[in-house]
Amino acid sequence: MHQLRLFFTALQFFTRLPIPRWVGFDPAWLNQASRYFPLVGVVVALIAGAAYALAACFLPAPVAVVISTAVGIYTTGAFHEDGFADMCDGFGGGMTPERVLEIMKDSRIGAYGAIGTICMLGLKLVTLSLLPPLAAIGALLVAHPLSRLMATSLIWRLDYARAEGKAKPLAQKMLGSEFLIAAITAIVPALVVIELRWLPPAALVSGVIVVAIATWWLARKCVRHIGGYTGDCLGAVQQVTEVMFYLCALASFQHGALPV
Repeated sequence: MHQLRLFFTALQFFTRLPIPRWVGFDPAWLNQASRYFPLVGVVVALIAGAAYALAACFLPAPVAVVISTAVGIYTTGAFHEDGFADMCDGFGGGMTPERVLEIMKDSRIGAYGAIGTICMLGLKLVTLSLLPPLAAIGALLVAHPLSRLMATSLIWRLDYARAEGKAKPLAQKMLGSEFLIAAITAIVPALVVIELRWLPPAALVSGVIVVAIATWWLARKCVRHIGGYTGDCLGAVQQVTEVMFYLCALASFQHGALPV
């Protein structure tokens, strides 16, 4: 029952989805809820995948992708996209750790954030629309929990860079056993998708390698610029690694535009 309450706490923190009233709330649960961040990703992926499947029954794939993405963003309240935009602004315009954190805390979006968000969303929409329909659904089911696992790895390995902030309740260092729970919830949907043959194994293998490298690179930038992570950094890692997995999935299905 306690684990179920932790999951619902994570669901409430990371999405707009309602939770049962009997769950209650305890601030201490937020410190332990990050273990279910990837499981929240499974829920978001199921919603986005269902929206894509329903729309694709009546509309072309590109339109279904836009509808699916919009539904996913609405489900999360653009929580991660906002973090990505803030990190683009902060790391693009800040010269000192203090200035970077100040810019990231500003609710207004700047040129770096706007351009980054447009490019990121455009890349996500185009990549998913070029995948076969079942592969697109499979990519959603793998990328959402996997990308959230990558964001969770920052909580596991890095220090929180602010004295306060929207991710402060999650800022307590994770235990290895807690991260293992998060990893299992990200691995299971990937294995199911591979078993259903919605994605080739090469997509999963290359995707895991590439998102791990991207996470390592972003984590280094976070440590170098601000000495740790913030909630915006978690959102940025989630968004970047989600798109990177879609790119790997697409690359596993077709060759590039130019012959090699």
